[in-house]
Amino acid sequence: MKLTTTIVAALAMGNIASAESGDIIRDGEYHYLEAQMGEQWAVQDADIDARLANIHEANGGKPPNILYILIDDVSFGQMGKRDMNYVTGIDTSNINQLASESLSLMRMYTEPSCTPTRTAFLTGRHPIRAGVEEVKVALVGEGLAAEEVTLPEVLKEVGYNTGHVGKWHQGDIEQSFPHNQGFDWAAFPVHQQVQLALMTRDTMESNNMLGFHTSGQSNEFAIDQRFRPFGLVTGLEAQAGGMAREVDLEPGEEWTQAHYERMNERYQAQIVEQLEQLAAKDEPFFLQYWPLYPLNFVYPDQSISRNGGFMAEKLEVLDGWIGELMAKLEATGEADNTLVVLMADNGLMYHYEGTSGLSQLIYRGGKTNHLEGGVRVDAYVRWPGVIEPGSSAGDIIHVSDLYTTFARIAGATDHIPRDRVIDGVDQTALFLEGEGNSRRDYVYVYEGPVLRSIVKQEFKMHMPAPGVPGAAAPVFNILRDPREENAQIGYSLWSGASFQDMLKRHMLTIAKHPHLPLGKGKPYEGIENLRPESIETREVFDSWH
Repeated sequence: MKLTTTIVAALAMGNIASAESGDIIRDGEYHYLEAQMGEQWAVQDADIDARLANIHEANGGKPPNILYILIDDVSFGQMGKRDMNYVTGIDTSNINQLASESLSLMRMYTEPSCTPTRTAFLTGRHPIRAGVEEVKVALVGEGLAAEEVTLPEVLKEVGYNTGHVGKWHQGDIEQSFPHNQGFDWAAFPVHQQVQLALMTRDTMESNNMLGFHTSGQSNEFAIDQRFRPFGLVTGLEAQAGGMAREVDLEPGEEWTQAHYERMNERYQAQIVEQLEQLAAKDEPFFLQYWPLYPLNFVYPDQSISRNGGFMAEKLEVLDGWIGELMAKLEATGEADNTLVVLMADNGLMYHYEGTSGLSQLIYRGGKTNHLEGGVRVDAYVRWPGVIEPGSSAGDIIHVSDLYTTFARIAGATDHIPRDRVIDGVDQTALFLEGEGNSRRDYVYVYEGPVLRSIVKQEFKMHMPAPGVPGAAAPVFNILRDPREENAQIGYSLWSGASFQDMLKRHMLTIAKHPHLPLGKGKPYEGIENLRPESIETREVFDSWH
């Protein structure tokens, strides 16, 4: 009876009390768990605070550096696991080595596609709360709003230097660019690999892109000459407080596979350079590397992998680059005081499964899917002397948790905003104490703006279609049926009410704290050297907006 009373009180007052007391505002499901586990967590937190203080003191009072590597579109099991290398014919020996020195997070959940996952990491919030619903390819005049408080902004409050290299994909408006979202310096493409790696003549000739390049058909009946995207900005570089500048593309020049490969090589050189520069400073650093590889659609002149697929090849290339980066970290002398997290952002682009060399493996689905294959990824956490090497954790964790966890480890929790819901759960206990110490056993999985499934422990409910009662919704046991092919409706009738209660708690939180709007603006502002064709495409865009 005492526990039940505590839960009722927590759910009734949780969000209101949080706003008044200055506590972080949480989703209803977190409060439901906290009411049951709060006293135990408080005792554990005191021990963790003492341990973090000792770690900082041993490093001259400094918190650790953080290096975050986010790899695009790779399914669970595709990297970091030697046995799977043999199965797939893709060698990831350097990532395997990193994994052997790390805590392997065996139930890391992301969002189903790249833009939402990156928003969740940067803001600690379900992307829908920030107005982010989906991946965008060309001009949209939208992006991550200036009002969002990103992780680098939080870390800068406690003295971190910050840098970003690689994919960004948080919008084409000035306020959403990384140097305006907390990074001191950034090198990044405005859009993503659909533009950079797919919309080229080379990809058409590899038979992996149809209809975009005008040389591939006569176009004799085409009236609209602006149907195909044109004049898109490619790679930018910028410092905080300044304007961005496009690099390696001249006015009138056509973007090619050679440009794409140079961009990837440039980013690899820049991340190594940034690491060296930041490690030489007195302040701690937060550095993130979001490679564009393995996304690629053109076959190489000579395969280096047994697999031979056009993405498998680039995954092996990227693996070598990760090895180079980790070697540079060792050479700086900062490896022992650097927390490294390497993970994927979602499952493979299954639309090219087979020819790409990447595959779904154990979980069904991939990019854009709420299925486990879309949102379960490899994730490795390395912190020498703090995290037990070669360990694993079967606890549930979500990418948004890294926001809150990194802030706690850096001593920056006080700078997490208190005026909006923060979905990211502090997982410092899981990092430092290992398996069995997660503070979540649930995940809400959205596809765009639609809640498509709810995960709770080993169970997963696919949301019922309109008019279908919750008791008839398909429920899967992920341990027994990892591919979500055998719904246990009759066997799991007991769970329908519990899942519906989880949905209600989530929706009540949304009602109390409505979603914030997506940032809006004029595309490509803040770029000092726009090419004439980019100006034209913006003018065409503005003409009907």
